[in-house]
Amino acid sequence: MDVAGIYASELPSVGRAVQIGVVSGKLISVTFPESVPDDAEGDHPILDDIVAAIDGEEVDFSSVEIGLTVPTDQRSVLEALRNVPRGKPVEVGLLVRMAGLDPEDDASARTVTRTLSNNPIPVVVPDHRVMDGPSAAPDEVVQALRRAEGL
Repeated sequence: MDVAGIYASELPSVGRAVQIGVVSGKLISVTFPESVPDDAEGDHPILDDIVAAIDGEEVDFSSVEIGLTVPTDQRSVLEALRNVPRGKPVEVGLLVRMAGLDPEDDASARTVTRTLSNNPIPVVVPDHRVMDGPSAAPDEVVQALRRAEGL
């Protein structure tokens, strides 16, 4: 779907909404407002898949085109994390190595945790799989995703 815009849906299972931003057919943001904004559209296949994933369904996000506007070191973290399979937990230290950062440098672990906290597209870039790191998604969303994946 090549339409740009803001799309949102209620997430009754976690008591909030999910909102996505799409530009030129690429997903650029996933956020979790308290309720659906009045100006958001409700019909988008990526939005439907995110809702399904949070509700416990197995969803493959590998074909979702993403538009990341983050520094190179953060991009490497998010791209590495995107390759972590469903149901497989990862630790920050392993993600440092997967992203090609220096495991001997404390700044690398800080880069990973900062990147996770600011992940512009949680769920699609599954920061909930990092067991000892933060997530950009609210706790109730993280817990729902972890339950669904057996983490």
